[in-house]
Amino acid sequence: MPTSRSPMADSSQIVAELGAALSDPQQVKDRLIDRVAYASDASHYLYTPQAVVIANNAREIGEVFRVAKANSSPVTLRAGGTSLAGQSSGDGILLDVRRHFRDIEVLDGGRRVRVEPGATVRQINARLAPFGRKLGPDPASEAACTIGGVIANNSSGMACGTEFNTYQTLESMVFVLPSGTVIDSAAADAENRLKELEPELFDTLVQLQRRVRSNPESVAVIEKHFALKNTMGYGLNSFLDHDSPVALLTRLIIGSEGTLAFVAEAVFSTVAVSPLISTALAVFPNLDAATRALPDLVDSGAATLEVMDATSLRVGQQLPGVPQAITGFEVDNQAALLIEYHALEAEELEHKRRLGTNLLADLELYSPAALSADPVARAAAWGFRKGLYASVAGARTSGTTALLEDIAVPVPELASTCESLQELFARHGYADSVIFGHAKDGNIHFMLTDRFEGDQALGRYHEFNESMVDLVLGVGGNLKAEHGTGRAMAPYVRRQYGDELYEVMVELKHACDPTGMLNPGVILDEDPKAHVRNIKLAESVEKEVDRCVECGYCEPVCPSKDLTLTPRQRIVVRRAQAAAQARGDKETFAELEKEYDYDGVQTCAVDGMCQTACPVQINTADLVRRLRQETAQPALAGGWNAAAKSWGTVTRVGSVALSAAAKLPTPLVKGVTTVGRTILDDDVVPEYHGQLPGGGSARRGHAGLFGAQTGQPQGVFLPACVNSMFGPEDGELGVTEAFRRLLVRADVALTVPDNIESLCCGTPWSSKGYAKGHQTMQDRVVKSVLEATDGGRLPVISDASSCTEGFAKLLEGEDVELIDSVSFVARNVLPFLEVTEQLATLTLHPTCSTTHLGIDGDLQALGQAAAAEVHVPQAWGCCAFAGDRGMLHPELTASATAPEAAEVAEIGAENHASCNRTCEIGMTRTTGTPYVHILETLEKTTRTGV
Repeated sequence: MPTSRSPMADSSQIVAELGAALSDPQQVKDRLIDRVAYASDASHYLYTPQAVVIANNAREIGEVFRVAKANSSPVTLRAGGTSLAGQSSGDGILLDVRRHFRDIEVLDGGRRVRVEPGATVRQINARLAPFGRKLGPDPASEAACTIGGVIANNSSGMACGTEFNTYQTLESMVFVLPSGTVIDSAAADAENRLKELEPELFDTLVQLQRRVRSNPESVAVIEKHFALKNTMGYGLNSFLDHDSPVALLTRLIIGSEGTLAFVAEAVFSTVAVSPLISTALAVFPNLDAATRALPDLVDSGAATLEVMDATSLRVGQQLPGVPQAITGFEVDNQAALLIEYHALEAEELEHKRRLGTNLLADLELYSPAALSADPVARAAAWGFRKGLYASVAGARTSGTTALLEDIAVPVPELASTCESLQELFARHGYADSVIFGHAKDGNIHFMLTDRFEGDQALGRYHEFNESMVDLVLGVGGNLKAEHGTGRAMAPYVRRQYGDELYEVMVELKHACDPTGMLNPGVILDEDPKAHVRNIKLAESVEKEVDRCVECGYCEPVCPSKDLTLTPRQRIVVRRAQAAAQARGDKETFAELEKEYDYDGVQTCAVDGMCQTACPVQINTADLVRRLRQETAQPALAGGWNAAAKSWGTVTRVGSVALSAAAKLPTPLVKGVTTVGRTILDDDVVPEYHGQLPGGGSARRGHAGLFGAQTGQPQGVFLPACVNSMFGPEDGELGVTEAFRRLLVRADVALTVPDNIESLCCGTPWSSKGYAKGHQTMQDRVVKSVLEATDGGRLPVISDASSCTEGFAKLLEGEDVELIDSVSFVARNVLPFLEVTEQLATLTLHPTCSTTHLGIDGDLQALGQAAAAEVHVPQAWGCCAFAGDRGMLHPELTASATAPEAAEVAEIGAENHASCNRTCEIGMTRTTGTPYVHILETLEKTTRTGV
């Protein structure tokens, strides 16, 4: 039996002891907002921790284990929080092992890689890409799932099957046992160290191995279940595959879901990236036809076979950028297979393609399908498939919870199993359920949506589970294939393996974790209804974010992720507020509301990068802008509306003030702003920093023809006011003058409106929630632009990427083309320039706006023209300067840019460029190296005396 726990100690006592044990007491977070923010993961369970600890290293993990053990407090290890079965949330101490465990070291020319648990699969693969290698596990959540979770769940994914999953490709690991013992399984003395420091565990491993191997029935059960994808219970196949206790324990920790040890680092063998790929998205008349086609497709050598049922297709048709194959028809019973062939050589791919093409011609298809090597079509198909869970879940009824399960059955049983599952959905009233997954491996996922609240709803879910378990086990399948046992299937582990092997698991758990401290209730739980305890209820919140399923895909790209809250956490806290309000808990609501102002609202960069990663296109910035608007102080809102009416004067006053400040001692100016921030508000008064430039020149001097002074203008140029307010770096021209010189060299003319000094893209008002001022500016810009462009005949160009994006939003609905100066130069000017003095090395900082505008390629093209060697840091992200946010909250920019700054220093390029003045200021501040606009860099390298 799993060890029962003693009552937990008082939270304040645990927090005090943790603070004393760690290098910095601030690593322990016990505010209500922190505990609520971390309570939710991607699963359908909700456990609120007593405290959250941000650990720095393996030693501190051991200290946390020691304190937890002394206080009978459970410990949950959390990295990405993308787990779907409740294994990354708990009610004791929650250990964040993502923030300071992100190191990646490529070894042996990419054939191996050493990683820490906080690095995501996508980040690791990006480091391996130049070597033509990647990780074996390829989960759909690669953008957000961390390698710690991949190890904890023995992740596999789309193409790796059981051949290249975590179990097969992990070489060694450094792990910390609940006792605090640290073992490096690759060390020469690892065996002796384990035996010396953990003699009882060592002996138990030897004894359990003999017990398993000497029992023919146990061996047969293990071989049967591990012939398929299987993450149910502990990895008992380890007892058959490995002899030494250290090797055995290392393999048992894989897939143990944080219940046996903490993995501080791991070394993986990598696999070659297949450079040649042919893909088809084939639509079948129904799910039965799709699944019955599988055996022949598997025999043809297909690398991936992803199945999607009718509900998946129906939801997919509503999403942007979906594959053309699933559009243009009304979904009834259709289903689809995403079919892909991989090869290292062209001849090999052609052979597989012919086999696949012949098969597709013979299959019962709803519409014709063809294999293609088109990378754009492939990206659309995989974008749809990888975001399918969150997309389907995002389409659920507000207030309901999406519950995703996965199973594996022998491939010949897949068609009948899917049919039986659909019958169970109908019998138990889950009308909108969906089936999709890795059909090649007999591994499918299915989703139930309901308000899992009250005896009737929970009873229905329990009865469905009982029927589903009987179905899967009846065909020789596994109740979990990828997502881990978690809390969802813990009560059914004994039923899948039988009493003997279940007791082996219990003894293993007790030997590693005698007090049951690590993740109790995960994998092993004797309560037959444990899976219906603490189910998360998704309260309805603002329409901008209500679709969120808390998958966490947004978190890696969020600028505030290491400072305050991530987009997922901002939404989670709003739901907690809504729940508190619904039950009349005014104290909780008030406390969360107070703490949310800084954590949720003030320190959001409203950059919208979360939308680029969200499968359902949620932009949490829209929520934050709304909240800022609702809480805007009337006096400030009125002041900003007045500013919109006299914007030219405001920008000139700001420019003059910066120029004056630049001539005064920095401590004096900073002291004045510090006093102002204290008296008024740190979200109102900016903090002066010595690295701020002086003011820029007025824009009115550019009115009329700009660039070449002859010929017809090719567009209307709106110089950004940000370049007028903030001047260039010392000794630099500034982007507007650099742009003018480039246009002259290419003999290209633009025109600038006479009232340019009064025009702005509107971002200062929209980001702060000042709707009236934003409308004032929008009305002026629309009128001026339509007049200047002859009703939209000419395109509009701006010289700051955030302003280009802002103008695009202001002019939405008008027939006007917006082009950033980077793209305009790349397409219309660069072909006419001669590079006379190419730079040796250049590091580029893309911006959130270049990502939204889709112009990163143009930015790199200009960089490659200007420099022989161009770098884009893999750790690049939004700098969070966000207009004035970097001056209001410089701690936000410092936190957001820290990983990129470290990589920039490592690259050591001689020159640095971006394409937005405030972003350049932010990157200059954080790196200590001047960043200029890419057009300034290009202008220098193409000088011919003009």
